[in-house]
Amino acid sequence: MNVDELLERVNSCADDLDLVAARKYIEENRELLAENRHRLKRNARELLDFILKMQDSGNKALQRNEIAAINAINSYATKFDLRGLKVAVKNHSELILRDDVIPYFNTDAKIMLASMNAIPKS
Repeated sequence: MNVDELLERVNSCADDLDLVAARKYIEENRELLAENRHRLKRNARELLDFILKMQDSGNKALQRNEIAAINAINSYATKFDLRGLKVAVKNHSELILRDDVIPYFNTDAKIMLASMNAIPKS
């Protein structure tokens, strides 16, 4: 794929709000797109800046199973299901220890996880 075709695909994905495909193109062609940043449309350029900033700060993107675990923890906390919450915390302890994941928890989950000392109290 040449540069013009890549830029067109990233621009069209960003315009169509197909952010998953745009992200994959950006991650696979990071240096090439950074060099040709000025040729991207505004939405694609903002997405490129965001992804580059996230990668440079050391945060890695959440995988599908990690998002599912966060949603399960939020659901258990909302329903006040302590048994399910404890099992989810036990099974996904490495995920909960990551600092970049805490903003994805809802208020109920943050309160319950902090009371369990699974996350630091804010």
